[in-house]
Amino acid sequence: MTVRSKWDITIDDEKGVYEKEINQSGIDRQAILELLDNDSLTTHFQPVFSAKDGSVYGYEALTRIKEDKNSTNIGDLFKKAIQTNIISSLDVQCRENAIKLSSSLGINSRNSYLFLNVCPEALMDTAHSTGITDEFAEEYGISKDKIILEITEESAIHNYNLFKQTVLYYQKRGYKIAIDDFGAGYGGLKMLSLIEPDFVKIDRHFISNIDKATIKFNLVDSIATACHKIGIKVIAEGIEEEEELKVIMNMGIELLQGFYLHRPSPVLNGDKATIPVLHDRRNTCCIKGECLIGGIADNVSPIHPSANITAAFNRFIKEPEIRGMPVVEEQSERIVGMLHRNRFLENNVLGKYGYGMHLNATKQIDALMEHPSLIVEATTTLEDVAQRIRSRRAEFLYDDVCVTKNGKYFGTVAVHALLDAITEKSISLAKNANPLSGLPGNESIQREINKRLSQNMHFDVCYVDINNFKPYNDHYGFERGDMVIKTLAGIIEDSLKEYDSNFNFTGHIGGDDFIVITQPQISIRSCDNIISGFEAKRVEFHGLEDCEKGRYASRNRKDEEETFSLLSVSIGIVSTEVYAIGSFAQLASIATEVKKAAKMKANRNGGSAVVRDRRLMG
Repeated sequence: MTVRSKWDITIDDEKGVYEKEINQSGIDRQAILELLDNDSLTTHFQPVFSAKDGSVYGYEALTRIKEDKNSTNIGDLFKKAIQTNIISSLDVQCRENAIKLSSSLGINSRNSYLFLNVCPEALMDTAHSTGITDEFAEEYGISKDKIILEITEESAIHNYNLFKQTVLYYQKRGYKIAIDDFGAGYGGLKMLSLIEPDFVKIDRHFISNIDKATIKFNLVDSIATACHKIGIKVIAEGIEEEEELKVIMNMGIELLQGFYLHRPSPVLNGDKATIPVLHDRRNTCCIKGECLIGGIADNVSPIHPSANITAAFNRFIKEPEIRGMPVVEEQSERIVGMLHRNRFLENNVLGKYGYGMHLNATKQIDALMEHPSLIVEATTTLEDVAQRIRSRRAEFLYDDVCVTKNGKYFGTVAVHALLDAITEKSISLAKNANPLSGLPGNESIQREINKRLSQNMHFDVCYVDINNFKPYNDHYGFERGDMVIKTLAGIIEDSLKEYDSNFNFTGHIGGDDFIVITQPQISIRSCDNIISGFEAKRVEFHGLEDCEKGRYASRNRKDEEETFSLLSVSIGIVSTEVYAIGSFAQLASIATEVKKAAKMKANRNGGSAVVRDRRLMG
């Protein structure tokens, strides 16, 4: 965590409060100038570790005040420097201190990177000396390609175009760029698209308690997946607990930093971090029964972008079963292109006039390859891949799908293999479906819930039950009862059609009990739609005469004559926003209480009722 380069964005309405806080800290312009003149600033180093083996990947340089008896807030120091227009002087001295000290401590012999925090305000300051970092690197003997400039996203960057030009200047001179505190500011995604950094450091806010907060898990997982796909390395900073480390490791994030692993130190620590050996719960074959694209991928040997046409041609001749050959960079293991057998042979080997091989003899594969029409992560479901294939242009419809794991090449899947797998899964689901409603049965329900639990999704589970269904069956007959169940199944499915069909799920537990899985924000609305749709069918269920009466007589469970209200439903909702649910059994146990509360409410009201966990509803 980069203490020295953290500062809040000043909003005009809060300027007075902001200035008051800085002034109360005892830091003013003169105090900063005295620190610079008296050489009172030094550098500590915090290791950044490789998740692969725990080795030190690099060191982040953090500014400290020598013999600081007042425990000065370094963030306030930089805020005041920005405010008083001396940020360039402060930033440059901190940069020189870091390069000079790391060199004297032998960073070159360790073959490690040096992470330098750079203030965007300093980069764009007219007082900033062009080429000063080059001079420091040359003077103290550190190669520029071993220096990573960290630029905090939280800074207020008012001129993106100027900022982009500044960053491009450093990239062209051989420096690598990292976006620090990603997610803490307002322009992270825009910054990603503008400067195409080499690294992204995810802000401590998202790492803290990531093992307990589902929304943080999903956000970090999405950021990491997006970065991996475009070749950006991800650093999780601020890891302070073992459980946080385990979750981060399971995401495939490559680089780790935090107090749990090692605190900042005035020396360069060379010890490896203890990295736990974990089983990846997002297995590439399945998530507790859910079929994933990684489970059917073939690891076709890739070809290098610098290979020649003859190498590719010989591979296609010797391996006739290969329809597509992935082009993969050796160092990053990223898929950069594809060679599709028929088009490659027709366009590049044969050519328009039969001279393709001769004309392309000196060309490298990267000049002949096609851009992959579809790249997916190994943890993508078969259905999601099939849906994305349908959106491809007709000429690319049957091209092999490229599969990655944590952004790196994993394999390819032929479209016919995908269709076979989906067909096999559909047959399996059909065998498990409820014969009356045709909806998935208990095995599928359990698999669907376990899949979401494994992926740490936020979801609601709605348990739908018809009130007083047994006396209805006894009075109107089982044939009418079956009609009610099939009607309710259709109403439930219709209630979800306006929402994301890939997320929502409907299952039939048995009898008059159904289950609906939805996104938390739509569960109440969906249940209201189910109730209104069901109650609108009462004339079909009871006939006009009983509907006008609003009741009917039947025998209860004690075999006694009793008057019952018209059919209604009770729905109990269990939300993973409330409970940290770890298993299907735990969810079922919690559901008992909520279903009972829904039944009690329905009995009091004499009609339908919905109960979502009361702690969530407030």
